[in-house]
Amino acid sequence: MPARAVMATELYVFAHLLGEFVPAGILTLTETPLGVEASSFSYGTRYLQRSQAIEVDPVSLALADKAQVREKSLVPVNGLPLFGGLRDAAPDAWGRRVIEAKFKVPANSLPESTYLLEAGSERVGALDVRRQLTDRASAGVSEVKALQYLLEAAERIELGEPVPTRLTDLFGSSPGAGGARPKASVRDSDGLLWLAKFASRGDTFDVATAEHATLRLAEACGMTVPASKVVDLGGKHTLLIRRFDRYWIDDDALRGGPAQLPADLALHATLPTDTARHEWRLPFASALTMVACDEMASRTKGYADIAHAIRRQVHPSFIRQNNKELFSRMVFNILASNDDDHLRNHGFVWDPRAGGWRLSPLYDVVPRPAIAQERFLHLEVGLQGKLATLDNAMSKYAQFDLQRPEAIALMARVVTTVAGWRERFEAHGAPGRLMDQLARAFRVLDEVASPALRSELAAADDNPAH
Repeated sequence: MPARAVMATELYVFAHLLGEFVPAGILTLTETPLGVEASSFSYGTRYLQRSQAIEVDPVSLALADKAQVREKSLVPVNGLPLFGGLRDAAPDAWGRRVIEAKFKVPANSLPESTYLLEAGSERVGALDVRRQLTDRASAGVSEVKALQYLLEAAERIELGEPVPTRLTDLFGSSPGAGGARPKASVRDSDGLLWLAKFASRGDTFDVATAEHATLRLAEACGMTVPASKVVDLGGKHTLLIRRFDRYWIDDDALRGGPAQLPADLALHATLPTDTARHEWRLPFASALTMVACDEMASRTKGYADIAHAIRRQVHPSFIRQNNKELFSRMVFNILASNDDDHLRNHGFVWDPRAGGWRLSPLYDVVPRPAIAQERFLHLEVGLQGKLATLDNAMSKYAQFDLQRPEAIALMARVVTTVAGWRERFEAHGAPGRLMDQLARAFRVLDEVASPALRSELAAADDNPAH
């Protein structure tokens, strides 16, 4: 058999610090036609001298002790071929399809370095990847008014049809948004960055309205959720979700930096104003990166693994609250039959005020109607594996740093709120037909909780202060 062609590729990684991209280091990829076989990374000496330097990868390239990484060629932990932090900065399934349409090549036929480069400067998080140290940031994203053209391009890409250059160019540097559904990043007239998620030809219901209403339902349960809205494009609904890896601060705070911002300010909800004219970026890492495993091994992981990553990687001031919210999200996914809860669909952002990581706002939650009485999540729930029941969720409550009464109280709030899902969906524009289509997704308490657990939850409802 002929030897596989092996190619060593050097790329420059940039980090967005205090309003501008600066060189962070050099990434070396060992590539074959089958993908990346190995990689290494060296931080730049000048970058490490910056007090605001952020980690390119929170696990393999941590900066807690800069002396340990200075002038060293570092490799990913656990034998991974690519650093998780850079894997998160690469385009996912949909972004790859956009790039392939631009180059007019078959699926997965480009070197991974090309996908990394073509994801562009508006990719998720605060990193950029460039061919040369002197290369500039790639062009920005399209405006909201271009949504109709972006939808046309997305439909062509889904169908495998040729896409005119004028349409692929509209995606600008937005393919790095990730995920499998058709999408693009766009800016509105105020300058806010949104992720537009288009309808897919395989949809069996109005996913845009369903996801919007589900996000708002989760918010009512007490979870951290980005802003969202649904727009109509010629009779087709498109979901706009505020990019939570971008925020705006008052220009007067530029000198002191983000660390001077109030601790209780929700960065993902800040808005541009007459005095807040600069957009800043939050570094992002998926739970896949924090757990430090590959895509195949992720199927063997569970919510307890994310909870462990929170204890290990998150700033101490956020650990307890983040694990409480993670437990609530697990309960919510059980009740809404959201089984697309894999490790890439849980994320973390770097909070510049604390100088550490925290759980990101919730994203990618869509109910999935099913007939089967016995249902499963993607991630392991408890001692009964992936079985989607509340008793299974309670079997490992201690892994979330919770006492049983506290776990019951959190679960009771989610149960009570989700029970009124129809009223909340209607309030957010869901028509009766859509709610009827989704009815089989939302679980009845008798289906997912034993009589003993139902009694505990009822007692917690009767004593909310508990």
